[in-house]
Amino acid sequence: MSATIENSPSSGTVAPRRRYSRWASLAVLCAGTLMTVLDGTIVTVAMPAIQSDLGFTGPGLAWVVNAYLIAFGGLLLLAGRLGDLVGRRRMFTAGLAVFTLASVLCGTATGQGMLIAARAVQGAGGAMASAVVLGMLVALFPEPREQARAIAAFSAVGAAGGALGTFLGGALTQALNWHWIFLINLPIGVAAWLAALRVLTPERGAGLGRGADYPGAGLVTGALMLTVYVIVGAGDRSRTVTLLLAALALALFTAFALRQARAARPLLRLRLLRSRVLTGANAVQVLMIATMYGFQFIGALYLQRVLGYGALATGTAFLPAPVLIGVLMLGLSARAVARFGGYRVLMAGLVLITAGMALLGRAPADGSYLTDVLPAMLLLGAGFAAAMPALTGLAMSGARAEDAGLASGLFNTTQVVGGSLGLAVLSTLAASRTEGLLGRGEALVPATAEGYRLAFRVATGIAVAALLLAGAVLRPRRVNSR
Repeated sequence: MSATIENSPSSGTVAPRRRYSRWASLAVLCAGTLMTVLDGTIVTVAMPAIQSDLGFTGPGLAWVVNAYLIAFGGLLLLAGRLGDLVGRRRMFTAGLAVFTLASVLCGTATGQGMLIAARAVQGAGGAMASAVVLGMLVALFPEPREQARAIAAFSAVGAAGGALGTFLGGALTQALNWHWIFLINLPIGVAAWLAALRVLTPERGAGLGRGADYPGAGLVTGALMLTVYVIVGAGDRSRTVTLLLAALALALFTAFALRQARAARPLLRLRLLRSRVLTGANAVQVLMIATMYGFQFIGALYLQRVLGYGALATGTAFLPAPVLIGVLMLGLSARAVARFGGYRVLMAGLVLITAGMALLGRAPADGSYLTDVLPAMLLLGAGFAAAMPALTGLAMSGARAEDAGLASGLFNTTQVVGGSLGLAVLSTLAASRTEGLLGRGEALVPATAEGYRLAFRVATGIAVAALLLAGAVLRPRRVNSR
């Protein structure tokens, strides 16, 4: 029995496909997505080894992650638009190729500048591949029930992949060295690229003559990069310079908004932001993802630099999180949303995330994994598994059908922005607090632990802000039946 892919001028999809090949296509898309998601976090456990080998400062080390996240987030909207113009399969395979080649450059890096630049190219390749995946899935699975299953599998891969990267990073770093967390992408990327060429259906894009808002992409990417630079380096420059750079970042964001209001083919149609639910969901996501990235980055450093764990032990210690996220997201989250509604499930998830971060805020210098880390990790994993699908559904419900692709790109972008900004803020606070205590004669381990506790407490405050914002903005409006 065969199933036909929807053939429409806007999607550019063609040709009937056998039923089994659609699921093979899903496997290829998930594999490509998993590789890009993993590289957002796989470096976390390898950070001390990278810092020791290449001589990074504490705030500078965060750029190994931020260079990837900012390039990824800043280019998603443009990559999605180009995918519509040149064909989604072509954009996906090109993204895999760029990502794989950049991984080799990362793995062979011998200096700070080379590694950061290669990570930025990696992020660009990841954006090219990731921006078109959801649109391809919708075209492959037009029937609602199968589409729901496909998106659930894709969401579970994305959600669990971030935490799974911590384990793989630890295993590779300890068994080999930190270079292999990047070099391992070469065989995987080549295999995924060849499979994509064989399995995915070629598409006819609208053509480059339709145009894309390249100046707008430059403005928003520059604004995002400058914003994180301002936060990461705030402690190393004068307050006047920091304020001037922050004003410049705000000016770039303003210029981007003005450009989108006037451009013939904008990257972001501003009318989309008039939706209370869509805008609120994206704002909540920025705060929630900032909290979760803080947990992954600072939590891994706490295990290594305070509790004395090695890279492999740290990665293994993080394994309960992706396992729990995958099990709950595939088995329970969708049914919970169907029964209780997205808003209630989201609020329950945010409560669990807040509780988990609050527990980490008490983690002492002589702490224990079983009592001070694992319970918080389980709360955070369960909370994220509940909150993320509910938040995604709420965000997409706030967009009209013709804006679904753009709403998806915006949601992906705010996810990356939240992660990069959260990482920049929390890592800078932790480093500044630790340095201040060391300057007053405090011992290294207690000072380091106090810096991480401060980061966890600030992350708890961010989670509380996400909870309050969701309650104020996303609560369903009552309909008066009288």
